[in-house]
Amino acid sequence: MRPLHEAPYPIIDTDPLFSRVVRYMRPVDYLVWAGTAMVGPAVVFLTEKYMPPGQGRIRYMRDMKVVTLLTTALGFMNGYASSCTRFWGLRENSREIKMYRQEYARLKAQGKPMHGTSTLPLSIQRTAAGYSTGAFLAFDMFPIFNFVDHPFHGQSEGVIPEDEK
Repeated sequence: MRPLHEAPYPIIDTDPLFSRVVRYMRPVDYLVWAGTAMVGPAVVFLTEKYMPPGQGRIRYMRDMKVVTLLTTALGFMNGYASSCTRFWGLRENSREIKMYRQEYARLKAQGKPMHGTSTLPLSIQRTAAGYSTGAFLAFDMFPIFNFVDHPFHGQSEGVIPEDEK
């Protein structure tokens, strides 16, 4: 992977809020989520059909529920990480930049800051930003999402035009 300063597309936000990442998901991210969620139950079904362990229907249903829950969570994390790569400029992100500019203009017209306001002390905000920035790169080890409004967001020049700032 390239260093962040060599990203092929403009960096929108290096630590986007959870709700913003989910709102900006593309249909392909939802397809990844759904496809991953369907793989686990399909494997359990096919395994039960062609190599039945003879454990009974109750165990089969329990296994199906557990696998469905796990693969749904994994599918969401795959879609979330895919959306985050667009915020970081690692994938094509013109749609997200357009949405970000519209959201910025709307919030500016309402007199609200782009990244919200927080009642937490600045040191806690800095710690939260440190943990969640780039966390999507290590979702396979420990998933961390950004739920904290803070001022520590990086972006490329030109994502928000200078006359808008």
